[in-house]
Amino acid sequence: MKKFRTLVLIGLGLIIGKASMAQDKWSAELRPNINFATQDIGNADLKTGFGFEAAVGYRFMPHLGAYVGWGWNKFASDTPSFPGTGNTDFEMTGYTFGLQFIHPINNSSLSYLIRAGGIYNHIEVENDAGDITADSDHGLGWEIGAGLQVDLGSNWNLRPQIGYRALSRDIEIGNTTTDVDLNYISFGVGIAKIF
Repeated sequence: MKKFRTLVLIGLGLIIGKASMAQDKWSAELRPNINFATQDIGNADLKTGFGFEAAVGYRFMPHLGAYVGWGWNKFASDTPSFPGTGNTDFEMTGYTFGLQFIHPINNSSLSYLIRAGGIYNHIEVENDAGDITADSDHGLGWEIGAGLQVDLGSNWNLRPQIGYRALSRDIEIGNTTTDVDLNYISFGVGIAKIF
């Protein structure tokens, strides 16, 4: 875990450090999301979730680039998820990384965007009082996404996107270990600055 965080921080440092040397190759994006779980966890009926993502990207070819980022997403439930627990919420927090392809559509201010990559996240289970009752530790999952990039001028872009994320982790509740899959479809509209 510490090694991964160190690598992410070094990567972000290199990205930010070289930003002044490359015009229009770097981007910073903030994207709030609305999320829809594709399955329930245990007995929990997951409600519509929400969250946000922040990412930095570097375009190393005319239309292809890499991104790294961090995100937080929460799903509420009005029902106990596991025997002996009360109402629970599920939070997925961690890192994203991958490739993104952004290509103009004809000569317009629109481009299409395709993303594919990994996530290094953990799942926390919280009770009614907001106390963390279980934590899965970080593990690898994956994500894909597609959307549009709308040029707003002055190197600002709007990025509406739809994506899918999948993460499987083991959570220990009491003396029982349960395999938990948190898979969801995400809709978000990001704002990105190109520099």
